[in-house]
Amino acid sequence: MSTLRTFKKNPDDLGLFGKFWFYLLLILGALVSTFPFYWMFVVGTNDKGAVFHVPPLLTIGDQFIDNFKRVLDKADFFQALGNSLFVASMVTISVVFFCTLAGYAFAKYEFPFKNVLFYFVIATLFVPQQLGVLPTYVIMAKLHWIDSFKALIVPAMVNAFGIFWMRQYISTAVHTELIEAGRIDGGGHFRIFWNIAIPVITPAMATLGILNFMTVWNDFFWPLVVLKNKEHFTIQIALQQLFTTRDGLDYGMIMSATFTATLPLLVVFLLFSRWVIAGLTSGAVKS
Repeated sequence: MSTLRTFKKNPDDLGLFGKFWFYLLLILGALVSTFPFYWMFVVGTNDKGAVFHVPPLLTIGDQFIDNFKRVLDKADFFQALGNSLFVASMVTISVVFFCTLAGYAFAKYEFPFKNVLFYFVIATLFVPQQLGVLPTYVIMAKLHWIDSFKALIVPAMVNAFGIFWMRQYISTAVHTELIEAGRIDGGGHFRIFWNIAIPVITPAMATLGILNFMTVWNDFFWPLVVLKNKEHFTIQIALQQLFTTRDGLDYGMIMSATFTATLPLLVVFLLFSRWVIAGLTSGAVKS
């Protein structure tokens, strides 16, 4: 009770106390979130029996290179890594560009059946992705794109979530007065979009880009369906090859490969984290 009275008399102490618990919870949350990644690295640096150690092994070993050499013997790891990097980059660039254009049109232009078309786009979000696998595969087969990167890139060049995300962001972030001013200055549609809208909506584009990059990078099912040649395998299919063994699962080898395959995602997130956080928190705080 005396402590409570002290806090009531001195609000600054209460503020410091609150900040202490706030940051403590943030630190604990960060530790809990990063522990699986750290443990994956620990297992990847030890022998294959480390995963069964009780209590869980938390010390880093010295067998990461040996484990990773076995990865290279079983799969074309770096080629698959490059394939995933290429596919994810191409899809992300196209999604960000086309979804931003579509979102800008839905947000700032008036045209016939605008709302109906937008509702139709939103409705596609409720259709399970698996239902589109067969017709998409038939189209890819008729175009002779099976076992090529085009089968991975072209169907994913635009998506409904990206259009919805960019439309909602542009509706609130890009003011109509700015567009009208650009028109008065003689700017065309694309010039206004490029010089006025793009600088304002960069956080939303970065957020959409990183979310889409992660989705494409982690995609396993569709590449497994359309890719046949090992030279075209993405990293997720290459990792799946490590599980096909008759001698039991080598968890040290698997975790070393999984850890390495996760690094590009961390690099991309660290590079764009500032814009991602700004995009996700936009509108959460009143100015």
